[in-house]
Amino acid sequence: MNYLPATFMKRAADDYRLLPSHLSLVMAIFYFRTDDTPGAAIRVSRSRLMRFSRIKSIATYHKCLKDLIDYGYISYEPSYHPTNASSIWLLNEEGQNEDD
Repeated sequence: MNYLPATFMKRAADDYRLLPSHLSLVMAIFYFRTDDTPGAAIRVSRSRLMRFSRIKSIATYHKCLKDLIDYGYISYEPSYHPTNASSIWLLNEEGQNEDD
């Protein structure tokens, strides 16, 4: 299943837990997605996601990221290296990676 922004928006429309900050973060993730191959990781840095999503607070960014993980929208693998980007995978409705 290829997880498209329209699919996400249909799912998000019924999820009362998501706030505008969550939606803007996910739209930033979609923006930086370079590979449409199902299951491909999205490699992006926190600073780029924050800048594009207009989230100014690191605390808000981490809260939104944690919520999206807990709600089953994304999977996240941080990179603790200063020049390597972190990896994000979009999950389908069942909480599985796109290629599952």
